[in-house]
Amino acid sequence: MEFDWTTEQTTRFEDTLKAVSTAFPLTDDGPPADFYRREDWLRLGELGFLGLSVPTRYGGSGLGALETAHLVEALGRGCGQTGLVFGANAHLFACAMPLAEFATEETRRRLLPSMCTGEAIAGNAITEETAGSDVAALTTTAHRTTGGWILNGEKSFVSNGPAADLFLTYALTDRAAGPFATTAFVVQRTADGLTVGEPFAKMGLSQCPAGGLRFENCFVPDSHVLGEPGQGGIIFQHSMGWERTCLFAAYLGLADRLLEQCLHHVRQRRQFGRPLTDFQAVTHRIADMKLRTEAARLLLYRACWEKDQERPHRLATALSKLALSEGVLASALDTVRIFGARGYRSADGIEAALRDAVPTVLFSGTSDIQRELICKELGI
Repeated sequence: MEFDWTTEQTTRFEDTLKAVSTAFPLTDDGPPADFYRREDWLRLGELGFLGLSVPTRYGGSGLGALETAHLVEALGRGCGQTGLVFGANAHLFACAMPLAEFATEETRRRLLPSMCTGEAIAGNAITEETAGSDVAALTTTAHRTTGGWILNGEKSFVSNGPAADLFLTYALTDRAAGPFATTAFVVQRTADGLTVGEPFAKMGLSQCPAGGLRFENCFVPDSHVLGEPGQGGIIFQHSMGWERTCLFAAYLGLADRLLEQCLHHVRQRRQFGRPLTDFQAVTHRIADMKLRTEAARLLLYRACWEKDQERPHRLATALSKLALSEGVLASALDTVRIFGARGYRSADGIEAALRDAVPTVLFSGTSDIQRELICKELGI
């Protein structure tokens, strides 16, 4: 078993981390609360982050899951705007990768290059008010018409939605078809009958705008169907395979950054005439942070490796996602405790990291859903 990166991979990681830190420097004011700007998005495109795993013939880098995750880890570690990082990864793994795998060749060549450069922003439209974890409960419908489909319904939580140029949308096409009841569509923002909602306030990931969509007799041509009608469930699970591994590598980078901040802080901070490193309650908390991070790292790398080897990776992916989401949330809370009142203030970005970590136990399948997947894979 090999547990190290090649010299080339290590150099690329370090160069990427340096480029990210230069492009999106951490400031004394903490991460910005405003939504990302188009120039931020284009900069991510220039750095290659919006097309890491997209085939080269469509403008991407053509990397496998493991190498993609390694660079996403560098992005999460170096960029203090976790909302921007999340938005970029949702764009790539929940939208671009399904297009690369299932769209028609004409649609791929027309849409993917601009998605890789950052000229286009994509949003994943699946969540509804009554269909979060239960994606089988979708109520948005699509009915056949001449040359395409008519969509009606509402989506409630679309990350990147208010800024997006296109949406990967899932709709019910045959309620009686069981696991083949839904179909995936690419819907352009300019489509007649589509209304894009305003961004709503949320707890964390402040730089990434999120909002709802309304489809009212919205026409989508046959050429914008992904795969075949009824394959929506398969396509969604495919996107989750990318998202639950590679997207969460960004939080592995965040966990590393929090650990570095804690180590620097406890070496400098003194209380009762002694450095914080003299207090076992503090140092053991940091030991637990390191343990969580390294355990999650191995699980994530293994899940990505199994994906690249085209081996069954459902169990490894669920374990990885669960360990990383619960681990980074616990470590972010520990960081606030270690920094004390300073961690509660916004200047160091500690409290923002905690708020950004909370949704990891919710999106891409809640922690309870991951536990259910693990149990199913174990046959119980």
